[in-house]
Amino acid sequence: MPIHLLWGDDAAARDRAIEALIGQVVDPSWSSLNLSRLDGADAGQALQALEEARTPPFATGERLVLLQCSPFCNGCPSELADRFEAALELIPDTSHLVLVNPAKPDGRLRTTKTLQKRIKTGLAQEQSFPLPAAWDGNGQRQLVQRTAEALGLQVDPDSIDALVEAIGTDSARLESELRKLSLHGTTISAARVQELVGGRSTNALAVGDALLEGNPGEAIARWDALIEAGEPALRIVATLTGQIRGWLWVSLLEQQGERDVAVIAKAAGIGNPKRIYVMRKQLQGRPAKRFLSLLGRLLEVEARLKRGAQPGDAFRDGLLS
Repeated sequence: MPIHLLWGDDAAARDRAIEALIGQVVDPSWSSLNLSRLDGADAGQALQALEEARTPPFATGERLVLLQCSPFCNGCPSELADRFEAALELIPDTSHLVLVNPAKPDGRLRTTKTLQKRIKTGLAQEQSFPLPAAWDGNGQRQLVQRTAEALGLQVDPDSIDALVEAIGTDSARLESELRKLSLHGTTISAARVQELVGGRSTNALAVGDALLEGNPGEAIARWDALIEAGEPALRIVATLTGQIRGWLWVSLLEQQGERDVAVIAKAAGIGNPKRIYVMRKQLQGRPAKRFLSLLGRLLEVEARLKRGAQPGDAFRDGLLS
């Protein structure tokens, strides 16, 4: 299978898949001749990848041409697309062209459509490595589980939750921390995570979740962590305002009996309708006036910030006013 399309923003998982493929097809004794690592951000290197992929391997093993930041499925110029489509038929079975890109392939491009046809007929392979969204707790737990399994480690539910709390969706750090934890055995406990993995992952959405749960102390702690990490205070407020406004819309539409998640998502300005299912569970039993109150407090925080108050003071005073 000479063409491999790998995409998604989980760089750690992508890299593991790439290295596994290299180990499978390239003879280490001849890797200096049969393994090429190129950068598709440079049009010249993208064309070089097409030329090298058409060349049979030297000596034993197979040839692999790795093209990071591949342009062929995202914003591909017409001339480059012509060269790409012409080269596909000329790649020998003993050569592998690996196209890597963090972004999802643009299905409108003719190059993407050409690749998809080959994937359907078994002439190419596609693998996706998307990171879960910041609001997707189950997705983050699955990320930890998959990464641990890939490293041959066992994690119990408590240790998974501890890793999500400490690391979030930083897949590169997750792999690094799991490798560190593996030095103490293949079974990872929550106590070991808390002992060896420092810090706490957070984002503006987590601040909002703490406010939703009626836990101002946790919200303040997460706000302070974001400020210490260099996040602009007004940007945090903007994210929180959008999050709580979305809750308000979902709550109001639910009260009116609307059940179509696509309609709710469009009205609330939420790009992914799947998020509505998560929000429904979060908002169950909470009145809409609670969200109106939170929006009013955030407006006070924003006003204090614009009058020159320190971020910590503005958040505490606005939140508790």
